[in-house]
Order: sequence, then structure tokens, then C-alpha cells
Amino acid sequence: MDLHLHTPGSNDYQEPTVSYLDILRQAELRGLDIIAFTDHNTVAGYAAMRREIDMLHFLQQLDRLTPHEARRLAEYERLLEKILVLPGFEFTATFGFHIIGLFPPDTPINFLDHLLLTLKIPLDSLQTGSSNVGATADVLTAYHVIDDAGGITVAAHANSSNGVAMRGMSFGGQTRIAYTQDPALHVLEVTDLEKRGRHTTQQFFNGSKPEYPRPMRCIQGSDAHRLTRDPEQQKSLGIGDRITEILLDNLTFEALAVVLKGSDLSLTRPFRGKAPAYDFVQAAQEQGESVVQAFHKSMAERGGHFMAVLADICAMANTNGGTIYVGVSADPEEKPAGIPQPARAITRLKNGIVKHFSPEPVLEIDTLKTQGRSIIRITVSTGPDLPYAIDQYRFYVRDESGTNIAVRDEIAQLVQRGLQMSRGYAAPVDTSSERTAAPAVPAAHTLDEPQGSIEIAPPRTGVEVVASEERQGTTYHTLRDLRNGNLIKNVTKSSARKLWHYAITQTESGTPDPKKIRWQGRLGLVGKRQRDDRTWWDLALRDNGDMRIYYGVTDSGMNDAWLALIESQDN
Repeated sequence: MDLHLHTPGSNDYQEPTVSYLDILRQAELRGLDIIAFTDHNTVAGYAAMRREIDMLHFLQQLDRLTPHEARRLAEYERLLEKILVLPGFEFTATFGFHIIGLFPPDTPINFLDHLLLTLKIPLDSLQTGSSNVGATADVLTAYHVIDDAGGITVAAHANSSNGVAMRGMSFGGQTRIAYTQDPALHVLEVTDLEKRGRHTTQQFFNGSKPEYPRPMRCIQGSDAHRLTRDPEQQKSLGIGDRITEILLDNLTFEALAVVLKGSDLSLTRPFRGKAPAYDFVQAAQEQGESVVQAFHKSMAERGGHFMAVLADICAMANTNGGTIYVGVSADPEEKPAGIPQPARAITRLKNGIVKHFSPEPVLEIDTLKTQGRSIIRITVSTGPDLPYAIDQYRFYVRDESGTNIAVRDEIAQLVQRGLQMSRGYAAPVDTSSERTAAPAVPAAHTLDEPQGSIEIAPPRTGVEVVASEERQGTTYHTLRDLRNGNLIKNVTKSSARKLWHYAITQTESGTPDPKKIRWQGRLGLVGKRQRDDRTWWDLALRDNGDMRIYYGVTDSGMNDAWLALIESQDN
């Protein structure tokens, strides 16, 4: 499918003499099954095609078709039987953000015009197809107008110009969160879907970042303004030059909407032509373990494997949700063990959940194939009835290093969130400076460098030791979990787990020397640790004369400012 095509209905279309039949023919040549006409702030292109077809049908009824017109009508009917052509528009919201709305083929044109007028497109601009239309509705209003009208809402080229997720934007993090996490937004269209690496848009919005907990489906479209790619301007794509493959039950708008509005992200993928079947399990293994992804080679009772799977389910339900693969390890080089009788195993898993959980978590269980072996996939949603426990008393939470038993303060935070949800509102992660401004540990050295007044948000993974107190020969620390801002008190070195233990060990060995930190303005790189393909960073922030240290930060927890520090200093 290519769900982002312009036509001569857009005033910046590069080949204005192209006919709508030419567009359909080119779509057929590129092997497309679904296309959408998404002209700038208008449906004039789709309307023009429909008017031409209606006129040809009218002449046919009057028995007045010329041979040329008869051939043209037959060609339209053949292609429209083969290709699903959707009406839509690319709306320019306030501040220039582009939002695509897609609708069923039988949607009345005047209904779509009404939607554009509702979005404050000026009446005299309704047919011009211009991307510059002055003051219009805001992004969130556009999402809800399209969704309420039964459409599919797509953030156009979200990671590039005029995109709602473009890095380096001047607006704040709360706005970006709202623009990409609103439930009325169904899909992100991106231009880097086929790229790999830690900085791709798909990796950013995979649900691993606490402030972006909703995994977003990413697709790609050509944004074609011509039939074929411009040979002199290679970035000026043609129809089908950047497309997405989708698995549908049937070729209808309804089936398309079910998938694009659904949560099974494996049903779409970048189209690579005739190539080996895309292995979603292998792709997950290449991404590795994370706060939202876990792997288990077995779910046998012996050896505690079954309870380990349940612990991961509990942890993800209490944290950000996620996906668990059973029957395969996290190592992409290791051959999957598989689950010999997946249907029976799923039944045993469901029975175990009913037996051990209180309350039952929200999840879906299905099977996937990888290298000829069947594995079980468990998709866990963030729980609406926190906290979730196993056998009434074991509470688990998830972090970058895996699943852990929740400590007292974490349980208290889960209960608080659960109470807030029961009163009718959720408790989203608060990224305001008031929440994240932890009391800094006094620095061992006075920092004389200019501090500046711009608020810099801490990373969103890792921990910060915010206070330490010695009582009867034992040092007790207060830690801040950077994923959610929660404070965990009375943690000792002997009781700390993994990352906490590392942070406390570093803290008790002394504050890092500011002169040995690689600074970029107020941000500093203290050091890093690596294991296999994973990297953890220790970072510093100069804060009003003090120095705050963040331990064990991962790439997924960094905003643009921190990423710029890493990219400039890590050489």
C-alpha cells in the first residue's frame, strides 16, 4: 500500500497534465493493492476522478459513449476492481504540522469538504490544494475530528519536515508526547522505516520510553508529487517508491482500519519486494531485551521457567506493558527451541495466570513461526487495575535490566497509581520540572562554570542517588527511578539490585571529578559500560552550582540534548 499520494488536485503537483487514470495505471505497474489520494487540504483530486467516472457512466446509460470513452471507462472499472483507492487529505494544522485523514471509498465528497471546513480550511482555499492555508485547527483537534468521522488518522512524515515527531522541534516534551500518544492518532508515517539503529523513529516509539508508553505503528508512504521518481532530484519520489506491506483478511477499508487501529504491530512492515519472509521474532531478537521486551527459551515448570514467564507478565503489567517471546532466547545467533505443542502450552499458561494472578492482567497470547519453529508471543498491556501481584504478595516491576521484585516504595507508587485510575483518571508520567527536579547531592567540587537558566530534563532511564544517610554504621540511600520519577528510600548496598548496586557503589566511592567529565555546556559524559551490543551511560548535569549524576542511562532514555552530547563525545 501507498497511503500518501498527491494528484493534480495539489497545486504543487509536478506533472499537472497527468490524468487520474495514469495514476491508477502507475499504481498497478508498481504492484500496489491500496492507494490513497491525499492532496493538500482538499479532496479535489479524488472528486475530479469520481466526476469523470460518473460522467462516463452517464454517457453509457444514454448509449452515447465514443469508442475512446468506452475504453477509458472499462480501464477505470478494471483498475478500481483491482486496487482499493481511498479518498483522503493531508491537512495542515496549526504551526504547519501535516495530518493525513483516510476514509472509505464511498464517503460523500461534501462530507469530506465539511470536515475540512470544520478544521478551519478557508472556503476559498477548499479547492486550491495548497499546503499554506493560514490559521487552522490544532493537531489534537484534527486527530479527533478525523477519528470521530470514522477515518484513519496518520501523522504524515512524522520524523521529518512538518512532522509531529521531528527531532529538534522547538516545542516542549509534553507537547510532543500529546502529539504522538493521543489515542485518536492511529499511525505514524515515517521516512526511516527501513533504517536500523538506536535513533530510528520506530525504535523511539516502540513503547520502551516511559513518557511514550504507547507503542506506535510506523508505516511508510511515498508522498509522491509525480508518477515516477525525478531522475535529477532523487528525493522527489514517484508512486510506489516507498511503500508498506500489510496483512489483511480482505481488500476493504474496514479490514485496513482494523489493522491500522489495532495493536498487533507485526501486521505491517516495509515492503522489500520479492524477498524471504520477514521474521518478526528474529527482528525482535536483534533489538534485544528491554523494558518492553523479554525472551524465554522454555516455560517448563522444572527449573522455575514457568514462574519466570509469569513474573515478566506481572512486571510489564505494572510498568509499561510489553511483549514476551517464549521458546526462543534473546540471542539472534542461537537456534530457537520452539514450543512443541503451542495450543496446549497456551492453555497451561492461561490456567496459570488465572491461578496465580490477582487481578488478572490485560494481555493477548498467540503464536508465531521462526526458523520453522513455533513460539508463543504474549503481548501485555499496561494494567488498568494496579498493582498486579502473583500469589497475592509478590509484586514485580520492569526496568532496562530485566524483571525485579518491587521494593516497598515502588509498591506504594503502584497502589497510588491504581487508586488514581479507580477514581476515573490515569496517572501519566509527569515530565514537568517540578516533578523531576530532585534534591541534588552536594557536589564534591564547586562548579564555577556559567549555569544558564534553561530547564534541562533528566534522562528517562537509569537512576540517580539523591540522598545518603549513615545510621548505625550502615549507609542508607534514596534513589530516584528516572523512568517514572519515583523515590525509593532506605536502599543499602547489600540490598540493592543490579543497577541500584552499581549506582550506590559509584556514589560511595566518591563524587566524580568535574575536571575529568567531558562537558558540553551543562551536560557531561562521565563514562559508559558495555556488554554485547548494549551500552549504559553515566551522565552529569550542572544544576545551579551543584552536579547531578545519572547512572545506567540507555539510549532509549535520552532526549535530543542528551543524544547530541553522546554523539559529540563518544569517539
